Amino acid sequence: MSSSSVAVADPGVEAALCALEGGLAQLCGVRTDGLSNPDRLVVMQRLETVVRALPGVGLELVAQMREQWSNSDFATYSVIDTLADGLRISPAEARARWRAADDLAPRTGLDGQVLDPVMPATAAAQREGVIGGAHVKVLREFVEHLPSCVDSVTRDQAEAELAGHARVLRPDQLRQVADRLDAILNPDGVFTPSDRERRRGFILGRQGPDLMSKCTLVADPELRAYLEAVFAKYAKPGACNPEDVVRHVDDEPDPDAAERDTRSGPQRQHDAVKAVFRAMLASGQLGHHRGLPVSVVVSMGLAELENAVEEVQHSPDHHELRASGPPVVTGGGSLLPIHDAIRMAAHARHYLALFNDTDGRPLYLGRAKRIATADQRIVLHAKDIGCSYPGCSKPGYLCQTHHRTDWSNDGNTNADELTFVCEPHHQLATSGRWATTATPTHHRTPGRTQWIPPTHIDPHRKPRINHYHHPSEYLTPTDSSTASIDSG
Repeated sequence: MSSSSVAVADPGVEAALCALEGGLAQLCGVRTDGLSNPDRLVVMQRLETVVRALPGVGLELVAQMREQWSNSDFATYSVIDTLADGLRISPAEARARWRAADDLAPRTGLDGQVLDPVMPATAAAQREGVIGGAHVKVLREFVEHLPSCVDSVTRDQAEAELAGHARVLRPDQLRQVADRLDAILNPDGVFTPSDRERRRGFILGRQGPDLMSKCTLVADPELRAYLEAVFAKYAKPGACNPEDVVRHVDDEPDPDAAERDTRSGPQRQHDAVKAVFRAMLASGQLGHHRGLPVSVVVSMGLAELENAVEEVQHSPDHHELRASGPPVVTGGGSLLPIHDAIRMAAHARHYLALFNDTDGRPLYLGRAKRIATADQRIVLHAKDIGCSYPGCSKPGYLCQTHHRTDWSNDGNTNADELTFVCEPHHQLATSGRWATTATPTHHRTPGRTQWIPPTHIDPHRKPRINHYHHPSEYLTPTDSSTASIDSG
């Protein structure tokens, strides 16, 4: 069992941690095959209590770390990044713990007084280990969805009552009680504009193995009205059908096109939304973002393109391009099938950046001005893909261009002397605490940006590289000539 060898300065906390780790190690070493089933259930119940209570301790630590945060304590820029890297959890999980700490951890007032959590009864039950994560989820969603017409006193009483039921009920049973209590508190279903504004949202889920993404939309009445109007035209049978050689978008689909359309209603609505977004991107009316027209930026190597094209079939009616190969990366950090990338590149106002894989050298555009040109940003989309700071997951769409040699120190605004950096990490680079240089020619990834930490983070100032946007590099073994400079 792995454990940290770093001791905590406070002797009381250190002793408690050692006792916890020692007890866990002892428990993992005992045999349980001689227990009766009733005893096994007792063991699992007691384990469940410990497992349920530990997150409450962690949330209090998260809240304290946030209140006393200093950028000089860690190599990371924010609490979210520190939690994600230090605990080896995803940034999404780190944000979830941040938000949970808002509701379930004690707070510190402006006068320094420690205040109860926003949901005190729920927090107390969690710290006692009598409710688990599923119970907490039901309780937090109940409080979050209460309308503003419910006053704070009633809200607190409802939270306390529901937390009391959570101590004896399963999560599914608790959900039923929460729904009934919600109906009692708001029998007329009165919701104000502020209630609807609070609940609106769009969540773009992660891509699955098939590169599909599940999205969750809570639309306000205005957005729903827009969607209804779009679906009335573009989601009718025969409209925007990707199976048609000539797609009916602006014109009215003929009866034959409608008859051929075998898509379901949800599939037609999906294709309608895609058609609207494609038309908006191609129109040029979305303006510019970080020096580029709002466009789809796709990065691939020349070898990827050449190896992808397998066959071009011609027929009297139409021609079809078939391509296969590893997916390519967009400026937003998502993966796109290479067949779709080639097809999309045929449309106006989409960018396809191609680079020779032999040397990977980007083109020069000179030091004409400090701000990187649009062409140079396209080069960085292909070279860096996203923020070059070690471990950062921000995609290129959300990054700024950074001079590895500062402009004020005669740095050049050339494509191979720039790098992508997100705004928070750009502040680290420009503050002088971190330095950025290019990896040398003998490095296994020459020309990449390496970050050199300040001495208080790493006394040896060992350079670090971000492999997040180049996941294949995690699988590439390092040799003795590169291991010392490849610690990202």
